[in-house]
Amino acid sequence: MIRVLVVEDSAVQRELLCARLKESGLFTIVGPAQDGEEAVVLTARLRPDVILMDCHMPRLDGIGATREIMDRTPTPIVIASASLLPNETELSFRALSAGALAALYKPIAINHPQHEQMVDELIRTLRQMSEVRVMRRPLQIPPVVPRVPQREVNSVRLVAIGGSTGAPGLIGNLLARLAGLPAPILIVQHLSEGFVAGFAEWLSRYSHMPVEVAAHRRQVEPGHVYVAPDGQHLGITNAGQIALSGAPPDAGFRPSASFLFHSVATAYGSSALGLILTGMGRDGADGMLALRNAGGVTVAQDEASCVVPGMPNEARRLGAVQHVLPPSEMAAYIAQCVVPPPKTANGQEIACDPRSHRLDCRGQPDAGGADHVSAD
Repeated sequence: MIRVLVVEDSAVQRELLCARLKESGLFTIVGPAQDGEEAVVLTARLRPDVILMDCHMPRLDGIGATREIMDRTPTPIVIASASLLPNETELSFRALSAGALAALYKPIAINHPQHEQMVDELIRTLRQMSEVRVMRRPLQIPPVVPRVPQREVNSVRLVAIGGSTGAPGLIGNLLARLAGLPAPILIVQHLSEGFVAGFAEWLSRYSHMPVEVAAHRRQVEPGHVYVAPDGQHLGITNAGQIALSGAPPDAGFRPSASFLFHSVATAYGSSALGLILTGMGRDGADGMLALRNAGGVTVAQDEASCVVPGMPNEARRLGAVQHVLPPSEMAAYIAQCVVPPPKTANGQEIACDPRSHRLDCRGQPDAGGADHVSAD
C-alpha cells in the first residue's frame, strides 16, 4: 500500500479526496493535514511515500510547504489546483519550481461527467510519483561557461526542448538565462490537461521572455518561446511556421518530444539544437536520434541532476546524444551554438528572418551534414 499524506484546508474536499483514494485499494491515508505548517510537521514524523498538496491554504501555502519539505524531508509532492485559470495554475508552477513533481486539477463534483476520469488521473499520478526518489533541493549553482566544439559555434538557428517530470522549474531557470537569444525556442513539456496556458504565463513572468502557447501556422520569431498546446503535437515547417498535428500519440504522449525533434530534424537539420530533460519513459529518444542523424546538435541533461532520468538515458542508449550537461552549463552552451544576428556596416543588428535558417552567418548556403556531429 502507498502511504499518502493529503494536505487540504477544505474539510469537504479533504474528505472527498481521502475517500476516493481509499476506494482505489492502493493507498493508506496518513494524516491528513489542514495547512502547510501541519504538512511540514507530519511529513517529518510520518514519512509518507507521496504527498497530495493544495496550493491555497492558511498559515503556510502549498508553495512554502513544498519548499520547506524539500529542504527538510524530501518527499514526492503532487500539487492539486482548484482552478485552471492561468493565474491560478501559475501558482502550481511556482510549487513545481520549489520541488514538487507534478500538478493536476482536483476532481470536481461526483455527479460531474469528468469526475471519474479526473480521479483516475489523480490515482495514476500519485502512484507514479510515489516511486520517484527525490533529494534535497540543490543549492543555486552559478552558471558555468562550457567549452563548445568549434564546428558547433554559431551553427544553430532554432532550439527544441523536451521534458517531463521535474522539468518545468529547470526550463524556467534555463529561459531566464537565455533572454534575448537570437533564435526561436520550441518546447514540449508533459503536463496535465488544462495547465499549458498557466505554464506559458509563468514562464513568461519568470524568464522575462515572450512565451506563448503555439498556434498553427504562426511564424516563429527569434527570442520568442512556443509551448506545445494540449492534445496536439508541435512541429515546424522549413518556412519557420508552427505546424500542429492531431496525429496519434508518440511513445504514449501527445504532444510528444519525439514528434517535435523529428519535425525539427526535417525542417532545420544541422541548423537545430535539441535538448532532452528529466522525465519518465522514453519520449524524445527516437526524435533526438533523427536530429543527430540530420546533423543537428543534441544535448541531454546529466543523470545526477535529473529527478527521473528515463528520457535522457533512453536517448543516450540509442546513441542520439552528443553532449551530456548539468543544468548550470546548458544556457551558455546553447548561447554559444546559436548564430548571432547579422550586423550592418555601422554595427547595428539586423532583424533575423527565421526562414533564412538554411543560410550561414555570411548568407551562404549551409553545408550541413555529418561535419556538425561530434564523436562520442
